[in-house]
Amino acid sequence: MNRQQLIDQIAEKTGLSKAASGNALAATLEAITHTIAKGETVQLIGFGTFKTSHRAARLGKNPKTGEEIEIPEARIPKLSFAKHLKDVVNG
Repeated sequence: MNRQQLIDQIAEKTGLSKAASGNALAATLEAITHTIAKGETVQLIGFGTFKTSHRAARLGKNPKTGEEIEIPEARIPKLSFAKHLKDVVNG
């Protein structure tokens, strides 16, 4: 499913127009993005938890040359799925 198909389903299930559904989805994703960028957590009961995790700097290898390179530390986004969602997916 792509973004437009998701918007179509939201519009169908809520009775909103496709434009309003698209705006609602965009606002939701933007709110989640800005919240986790600040280092905070977004928890959607029954779906999952969005958060960031710290990845330490480390040494890696360039696959072409074999040369060692330093990979800088980074904050990475993570999504931990809720047990309910896992149960639904696994039938």
